[in-house]
Amino acid sequence: MATAKAPKPIGEVTHFYGHLGVAIVKFKQTVPVGAAVRFRGATTDFAEKIASIEFDHKPIGEAKKGQEVGIKVSGKVREGDEVFAA
Repeated sequence: MATAKAPKPIGEVTHFYGHLGVAIVKFKQTVPVGAAVRFRGATTDFAEKIASIEFDHKPIGEAKKGQEVGIKVSGKVREGDEVFAA
């Protein structure tokens, strides 16, 4: 019986600003605006499309590998939550 390979995370939440609904995510690969992602953690599990990405408080079209960016999220995420391609 073959086991399905667990998906690899493409990023990790390093900070969350609850009052702004913004997650700071460090990506392990390039991720463009409009990409579907899933946030998963101990108490987190939801998917959504990235509506906007900001770096240094300026909107950008994509997050580069290794870059920490701000992403507007509809749900609550926590530090250490993993981000997967949805």
